[in-house]
Amino acid sequence: MTNPENSEDQGVRVTDKRRIDPETLTLREGDQPATPAGTDAEGAIVESEVAEIEVKIAELTNDLQRVHAEYANYRKRVDRDRDLIKEMAVGSVMAELLPVLDDIERAREHGELEGAFKTVGESLEGALAKLGLEKFGSAPEPFDPMVHEALTTESRDEVSEPTVVNVYQPGYRYASRVLRAARVAVAGTD
Repeated sequence: MTNPENSEDQGVRVTDKRRIDPETLTLREGDQPATPAGTDAEGAIVESEVAEIEVKIAELTNDLQRVHAEYANYRKRVDRDRDLIKEMAVGSVMAELLPVLDDIERAREHGELEGAFKTVGESLEGALAKLGLEKFGSAPEPFDPMVHEALTTESRDEVSEPTVVNVYQPGYRYASRVLRAARVAVAGTD
Protein backbone atom coordinates (compact mmCIF):
# COMPACT_ATOMS: atom_id res chain seq x y z
CA MET A 1 0.00 0.00 0.00
CA THR A 2 1.08 3.48 -0.60
CA ASN A 3 1.43 6.13 1.99
CA PRO A 4 -0.84 9.11 1.20
CA GLU A 5 1.54 11.54 2.80
CA ASN A 6 4.37 10.66 0.39
CA SER A 7 2.16 10.70 -2.71
CA GLU A 8 1.91 14.48 -2.66
CA ASP A 9 5.68 14.80 -2.72
CA GLN A 10 6.10 12.24 -5.47
CA GLY A 11 4.16 13.74 -8.38
CA VAL A 12 5.32 13.11 -11.98
CA ARG A 13 8.98 12.68 -12.13
CA VAL A 14 10.96 12.74 -15.46
CA THR A 15 14.47 11.41 -15.61
CA ASP A 16 16.60 12.33 -18.64
CA LYS A 17 18.71 9.26 -19.40
CA ARG A 18 20.21 10.59 -22.60
CA ARG A 19 23.96 10.14 -22.59
CA ILE A 20 24.53 13.18 -24.79
CA ASP A 21 23.41 16.58 -23.51
CA PRO A 22 21.04 18.02 -26.18
CA GLU A 23 22.20 21.56 -25.54
CA THR A 24 25.99 21.12 -25.61
CA LEU A 25 26.10 17.89 -27.66
CA THR A 26 28.76 16.49 -25.32
CA LEU A 27 28.86 13.33 -23.28
CA ARG A 28 27.41 13.94 -19.85
CA GLU A 29 29.63 13.43 -16.85
CA GLY A 30 29.02 10.28 -14.89
CA ASP A 31 27.59 8.62 -17.97
CA GLN A 32 30.82 6.92 -18.94
CA PRO A 33 30.05 3.33 -19.77
CA ALA A 34 30.99 1.19 -16.86
CA THR A 35 33.14 -1.78 -17.66
CA PRO A 36 32.37 -4.65 -15.41
CA ALA A 37 35.24 -6.76 -14.19
CA GLY A 38 36.32 -9.44 -16.71
CA THR A 39 35.13 -7.52 -19.79
CA ASP A 40 38.66 -7.19 -21.14
CA ALA A 41 39.05 -10.97 -21.26
CA GLU A 42 35.66 -11.39 -22.86
CA GLY A 43 36.48 -8.63 -25.36
CA ALA A 44 39.71 -10.37 -26.32
CA ILE A 45 37.82 -13.61 -26.89
CA VAL A 46 35.23 -11.84 -29.04
CA GLU A 47 37.97 -10.08 -31.03
CA SER A 48 39.78 -13.38 -31.68
CA GLU A 49 36.50 -14.97 -32.81
CA VAL A 50 35.84 -12.01 -35.11
CA ALA A 51 39.36 -12.35 -36.55
CA GLU A 52 38.78 -16.08 -37.17
CA ILE A 53 35.46 -15.34 -38.87
CA GLU A 54 37.08 -12.67 -41.08
CA VAL A 55 39.79 -15.16 -42.14
CA LYS A 56 37.11 -17.75 -42.95
CA ILE A 57 35.12 -15.15 -44.94
CA ALA A 58 38.27 -14.27 -46.93
CA GLU A 59 38.93 -17.96 -47.66
CA LEU A 60 35.34 -18.55 -48.78
CA THR A 61 35.40 -15.41 -50.92
CA ASN A 62 38.59 -16.59 -52.64
CA ASP A 63 37.07 -20.03 -53.19
CA LEU A 64 33.94 -18.46 -54.67
CA GLN A 65 35.97 -16.24 -57.00
CA ARG A 66 38.05 -19.24 -58.14
CA VAL A 67 34.95 -21.36 -58.79
CA HIS A 68 33.34 -18.46 -60.67
CA ALA A 69 36.43 -18.07 -62.87
CA GLU A 70 36.56 -21.82 -63.51
CA TYR A 71 32.90 -21.82 -64.51
CA ALA A 72 33.40 -18.86 -66.87
CA ASN A 73 36.34 -20.66 -68.50
CA TYR A 74 34.30 -23.87 -68.74
CA ARG A 75 31.45 -22.00 -70.47
CA LYS A 76 33.85 -20.42 -72.97
CA ARG A 77 35.45 -23.79 -73.68
CA VAL A 78 32.06 -25.47 -74.18
CA ASP A 79 30.88 -22.69 -76.50
CA ARG A 80 34.11 -22.90 -78.50
CA ASP A 81 33.83 -26.71 -78.72
CA ARG A 82 30.17 -26.44 -79.75
CA ASP A 83 31.09 -24.02 -82.56
CA LEU A 84 33.93 -26.28 -83.69
CA ILE A 85 31.67 -29.35 -83.76
CA LYS A 86 29.10 -27.39 -85.77
CA GLU A 87 31.78 -26.30 -88.28
CA MET A 88 33.04 -29.86 -88.58
CA ALA A 89 29.52 -31.22 -89.17
CA VAL A 90 28.70 -28.61 -91.82
CA GLY A 91 32.13 -29.14 -93.43
CA SER A 92 31.53 -32.90 -93.53
CA VAL A 93 28.18 -32.44 -95.32
CA MET A 94 29.75 -30.00 -97.75
CA ALA A 95 32.59 -32.42 -98.50
CA GLU A 96 30.01 -35.07 -99.41
CA LEU A 97 28.33 -32.61 -101.82
CA LEU A 98 31.55 -31.73 -103.69
CA PRO A 99 31.10 -34.50 -106.32
CA VAL A 100 27.61 -33.10 -107.03
CA LEU A 101 29.14 -29.63 -107.55
CA ASP A 102 31.71 -31.20 -109.90
CA ASP A 103 28.90 -32.83 -111.91
CA ILE A 104 27.04 -29.50 -112.13
CA GLU A 105 30.22 -27.77 -113.34
CA ARG A 106 30.87 -30.46 -115.99
CA ALA A 107 27.25 -30.19 -117.19
CA ARG A 108 27.68 -26.40 -117.42
CA GLU A 109 30.91 -26.81 -119.47
CA HIS A 110 29.15 -29.17 -121.91
CA GLY A 111 26.06 -26.97 -122.28
CA GLU A 112 23.79 -29.52 -120.60
CA LEU A 113 22.84 -27.29 -117.67
CA GLU A 114 19.42 -26.04 -118.84
CA GLY A 115 15.89 -25.66 -117.54
CA ALA A 116 15.00 -27.01 -114.11
CA PHE A 117 18.39 -28.69 -113.72
CA LYS A 118 20.08 -25.30 -114.16
CA THR A 119 17.86 -23.77 -111.46
CA VAL A 120 18.55 -26.62 -109.04
CA GLY A 121 22.30 -26.46 -109.71
CA GLU A 122 22.50 -22.71 -109.20
CA SER A 123 20.35 -22.94 -106.06
CA LEU A 124 22.66 -25.59 -104.60
CA GLU A 125 25.77 -23.56 -105.42
CA GLY A 126 24.18 -20.41 -103.97
CA ALA A 127 23.10 -22.14 -100.75
CA LEU A 128 26.55 -23.63 -100.19
CA ALA A 129 28.23 -20.28 -100.89
CA LYS A 130 25.85 -18.60 -98.43
CA LEU A 131 26.87 -21.16 -95.78
CA GLY A 132 30.52 -20.24 -96.36
CA LEU A 133 31.84 -22.68 -98.97
CA GLU A 134 34.64 -21.04 -100.97
CA LYS A 135 35.84 -22.23 -104.36
CA PHE A 136 39.52 -21.67 -105.17
CA GLY A 137 42.13 -22.62 -107.74
CA SER A 138 42.53 -20.79 -111.01
CA ALA A 139 45.22 -20.31 -113.61
CA PRO A 140 47.60 -18.51 -113.45
CA GLU A 141 48.29 -18.26 -109.73
CA PRO A 142 51.35 -19.22 -107.69
CA PHE A 143 51.46 -22.89 -106.79
CA ASP A 144 50.90 -23.54 -103.07
CA PRO A 145 51.28 -27.18 -101.97
CA MET A 146 49.00 -26.48 -98.98
CA VAL A 147 45.99 -25.82 -101.23
CA HIS A 148 46.99 -27.32 -104.60
CA GLU A 149 47.57 -30.92 -105.62
CA ALA A 150 49.90 -31.07 -108.62
CA LEU A 151 48.77 -33.85 -110.97
CA THR A 152 51.04 -32.93 -113.88
CA THR A 153 53.96 -30.63 -114.59
CA GLU A 154 54.69 -28.73 -117.75
CA SER A 155 57.73 -26.95 -119.03
CA ARG A 156 57.15 -23.35 -120.12
CA ASP A 157 59.83 -20.79 -120.85
CA GLU A 158 57.76 -17.78 -119.75
CA VAL A 159 57.22 -19.20 -116.23
CA SER A 160 60.14 -18.91 -113.79
CA GLU A 161 58.57 -20.03 -110.49
CA PRO A 162 55.98 -22.76 -109.81
CA THR A 163 52.68 -21.55 -111.22
CA VAL A 164 49.29 -23.17 -111.79
CA VAL A 165 48.72 -23.34 -115.55
CA ASN A 166 45.63 -25.55 -115.72
CA VAL A 167 42.94 -26.51 -113.18
CA TYR A 168 41.53 -30.02 -113.53
CA GLN A 169 39.30 -29.83 -110.47
CA PRO A 170 38.70 -26.74 -108.29
CA GLY A 171 39.43 -26.79 -104.59
CA TYR A 172 36.98 -25.93 -101.83
CA ARG A 173 37.46 -24.34 -98.44
CA TYR A 174 35.08 -23.96 -95.50
CA ALA A 175 35.80 -22.08 -92.24
CA SER A 176 39.50 -21.67 -93.11
CA ARG A 177 39.81 -25.43 -93.62
CA VAL A 178 40.58 -26.98 -96.99
CA LEU A 179 37.89 -29.56 -97.78
CA ARG A 180 39.54 -30.55 -101.04
CA ALA A 181 42.77 -29.33 -102.61
CA ALA A 182 42.58 -27.98 -106.14
CA ARG A 183 43.94 -30.52 -108.64
CA VAL A 184 46.16 -28.65 -111.07
CA ALA A 185 48.88 -28.73 -113.69
CA VAL A 186 52.03 -26.82 -112.67
CA ALA A 187 54.73 -25.14 -114.76
CA GLY A 188 58.05 -23.66 -113.69
CA THR A 189 59.25 -26.46 -111.46
CA ASP A 190 62.45 -27.05 -113.43
